[in-house]
Amino acid sequence: MFDLVLAPLQPVAQGGTTIDCANGKTCLCLSIFSAWIADHAKHADLQGIGSKSCPKYEVPFEELIGDRRRIYNTHDYMRHREQALRHEPAEASGMAEYFQRLGVKIGNNVFIGLDQVSPADLHKPNLLHNIYLGLFKDMMEWVEEFLKKYKQQQAFDDAWKEIPPYPRYSIPKKAYGDIIQWQAKEIRNLGLDISAVLASALRNPDSSQSHHFKSTFKCVSALVDFFLIAQYPSHTPDTLSHIESYLQTFHQTKDIVL
Repeated sequence: MFDLVLAPLQPVAQGGTTIDCANGKTCLCLSIFSAWIADHAKHADLQGIGSKSCPKYEVPFEELIGDRRRIYNTHDYMRHREQALRHEPAEASGMAEYFQRLGVKIGNNVFIGLDQVSPADLHKPNLLHNIYLGLFKDMMEWVEEFLKKYKQQQAFDDAWKEIPPYPRYSIPKKAYGDIIQWQAKEIRNLGLDISAVLASALRNPDSSQSHHFKSTFKCVSALVDFFLIAQYPSHTPDTLSHIESYLQTFHQTKDIVL
């Protein structure tokens, strides 16, 4: 099936394809595959890796949240395939162990063979899978437990239900705790109002709660700022620096809700 889907990209190796353009001229088009946007489970299947493996780097699962400055080798999927095809039957157990250490299954990556394409570079982060359904979902599970511990769930729900309508914003139709199935649009709205709702719910701490409440709000606000600025259509060194700073702040403060 994927051979059929990716077939239009093959003419690149043959010098390109001529296309009639709107200005009446004929242009030579070189279509080069640059990204495949999907969640991690789909990439695990397409790239032939384990469910807890990185599609880009040869990094063990237990080191995925380790030192971010450490440099790992990039997966060479063509080399992986050649090694899998070349090994003798007597070497099967050793080869399986070798690939397991790399987080790669002994199989074929569907993107191998595309001209001028590195399969390891096709996996790209995106707002839906990485932020909305990833970080935001986890963060809100932590926040719910935090609110429960400090008996602020009702205050949070009251503020949630009082959000007024606003252009291009859909107001919540249920109390936060009553929402069972979250859609991408609802999570996107959550990112727009969570800071205000949480600030309202945590606005009257006593002396024993003050530090925890402030730290939790700082953690959530950092992720919200990251999420909002990441949506810019273009970036500069300054905006990228802000993104990095917000993400660091989130990771430095998340222990308060964990």
